[in-house]
Amino acid sequence: MQAAFPGAVPEIPVKSVDAAVEYYRERLGFTLDWGGEEPGLAGISRGNCRMFLANAEFRAERGNAAPVLIWLNLQSKEEVNELFREWTLSMAKLMSSPETKPWGLH
Repeated sequence: MQAAFPGAVPEIPVKSVDAAVEYYRERLGFTLDWGGEEPGLAGISRGNCRMFLANAEFRAERGNAAPVLIWLNLQSKEEVNELFREWTLSMAKLMSSPETKPWGLH
C-alpha cells in the first residue's frame, strides 16, 4: 500500500458534457484532458485539481446519483479571494463571496 493517497477526483453530474467542458474551460480556467459527450464522461484539470464531468446516461448505467458537493482546499485566504476575483471577472456563476466561517474555514 502507498504511504500517501492521491487527491480524490469528484464526478460532477452535468446535462451536457460538451457544454460543461466549455463552461469549465472558458469561465473557470480548466483544461479538457480527455473524453466528451461520447462516452458521456470527460476528465478536466487545472493545476493539481482533477475532476470528471458525467452526463445522466453515463451516471445511470453505473448507479451514480446526484448531488455532489465539492470543496477546493487552497493554501490561504488570499488564494481563495484571488480565485473569486478571477472567476467573477470571467462571468462564472458564483453563489456567494468568500467569507470566514466560525469553524475556521474561509
